[in-house]
Amino acid sequence: MQEQIKYLKSLRSVRERSNKVYEKAKTNSLNHFQVDFSKLQEVVNKVIALIKRDYEQISDIPPHGRWRHFDVGGHARVQTLINEWKSSDCDNLEITRRLLDLFVISVLLDAGAGNAWSYKEQKTGYTYNRSEGLAIASLDMFKSGTFSSLGSQPYQVDADKLKSIGVEDVRLAFQVNENNPLEGLEGRANLLSRLGHALKSHSTYFKSKDSSPPRPGNLLDYLLSNSTTNENVTFAKLDTLWSVVVYGLSDIWPPTRTSLEGVSLGDVWPCEVLRSPNASPDSTDHLVTFHKLSQWLTYSLIEPMTKILGIKFEGVEQMTGLPEYRNGGLFVDTGVLTLKQSDVERGIKYYKQNLSSSGIQSEVEIVPMFEVDDSVVIEWRAITVILLDKVADEVRNALGLSKEQLSLAQVLEAGTWKAGREIAASLRPITRGPPIAIKSDGTVF
Repeated sequence: MQEQIKYLKSLRSVRERSNKVYEKAKTNSLNHFQVDFSKLQEVVNKVIALIKRDYEQISDIPPHGRWRHFDVGGHARVQTLINEWKSSDCDNLEITRRLLDLFVISVLLDAGAGNAWSYKEQKTGYTYNRSEGLAIASLDMFKSGTFSSLGSQPYQVDADKLKSIGVEDVRLAFQVNENNPLEGLEGRANLLSRLGHALKSHSTYFKSKDSSPPRPGNLLDYLLSNSTTNENVTFAKLDTLWSVVVYGLSDIWPPTRTSLEGVSLGDVWPCEVLRSPNASPDSTDHLVTFHKLSQWLTYSLIEPMTKILGIKFEGVEQMTGLPEYRNGGLFVDTGVLTLKQSDVERGIKYYKQNLSSSGIQSEVEIVPMFEVDDSVVIEWRAITVILLDKVADEVRNALGLSKEQLSLAQVLEAGTWKAGREIAASLRPITRGPPIAIKSDGTVF
């Protein structure tokens, strides 16, 4: 069973298990969706159009990561921080640690916020919602020293302070009230507390060189101690960073997550379309792995280490597209995936129940809604992983580019995620939400 646990925590398992669902989709044998592969070309064309609209050269496309959200509204907030730290004689290693601190905390707070929440940035007076709003809110918390136990050094995240942060702290920092509800509020607060415990429990990855409490940013030192240098270039293995994220942060997941022999697997779920009636009771063949938040974090952590220290990561091709509602919504809104009618009716009924109980205004577009562990959502996420690979391949073929010239991370950033958002806004201008709503628990999306 230990080998199965190791496999299900691996990046390799994400693509392999999702591909089993894709094989079902090829024969239209999914439980919850009809599939029309002829519509995939529309997605490819949309992505290519966005790339040509927004970038003069392919090399101008940044990788998909949290950095972009911090710079919403044309304000280079991260670079401003970097410049400030450099002016106070902070070296590049510590600058990178601070950014890793910030990026870890911000990504973990980046679960779906819902349609009703927004955040007003005091410095600019602008209001942001969804991922960008969550990014700016977490950035403001970081700059104010909310995550640091050292009054003399606000720009850090450490275990001691994280363990003391409660729901009320998050509520105030994220400007949450009855007119500005944030989905998964308690889940986010609990996640911060569990992160504090994880940093201490797995201090091998996060320990400081002195007596200071463990920090997420100290993963840099662990990574550098397990890397090689050739001609002044540092080469790090993605597997090393992945072990930090998946094993070092394993304690952050709620106890309700899928587990084997008492070990939480994180973002791993049973997929009914893969379940065999003849399977043994201890079979794991029906489990699909996504590790979405872990991959989003990994994509986000790679960028500052690459930009500031010039570290080159080997094995990045193992990463997959992110199975979240923007990428997944793109395939539903373009007709590649169509939710079956019985599920539409069930989901709309659940949406209306949540609408009436939440007190949110009813003048919104009604869409099917499901819990994160619903078999509809699991099937949707699995097929999305492979469809993103197919789109990326077709985009490269159309543009005559290799994977090295146009990475999957660039396709996500310039194309699929952006396309999913723009199409959603045009079809549902009130909420700008996805075609299928997922009730957030504050830890998955």
